[in-house]
Amino acid sequence: MFSPVDRDLERGWPGRVESDRVIQLAAQTLQSFFTGGGHAREHAEYPLAEVVLLAPVLHPPSVRIFDVDDDFRFANPASIVAADAQVSPPPGASRLQPLRRLAAVIGGEETIGGFTELVEWTAPELRGEKSRDFALALGPIVTTPDEGVPEGVDWGRLVARAGANTVLRPGDVIAR
Repeated sequence: MFSPVDRDLERGWPGRVESDRVIQLAAQTLQSFFTGGGHAREHAEYPLAEVVLLAPVLHPPSVRIFDVDDDFRFANPASIVAADAQVSPPPGASRLQPLRRLAAVIGGEETIGGFTELVEWTAPELRGEKSRDFALALGPIVTTPDEGVPEGVDWGRLVARAGANTVLRPGDVIAR
């Protein structure tokens, strides 16, 4: 998702980065792009230097974070921010600690649509889940599975575990 520098688009437009330019795609969101099979007409082109890259999924249906085993916890999907957003400590905290994770974004048919980075910002001074409930930086770039699947994680197992007894929707985020 991106916005031209001279426009202040909260959600932005889906685009494909090619070298030093961004090609606008005819989809409302990354979720609708995946729902449409990962294909969309191309619109205008913008120099990469003249756009702001945004969070690829501004309002994911859910965010699941796996730690060391097959158990996961839900994270706050309302706390998604762009990768370069300035994150301040929440009230009661004086410092932040970033936890960098690799994330899969669910595409159509409950499969992985792409991979991106997720930074889970934590405030170690706060107790419980409130120590990590305020900011999840996502993106800015999503790479598709045909561009390569990151090694070291059994993504098929994580997607199956996340989708057990429920439905995964386009835009759901699964992080490890």
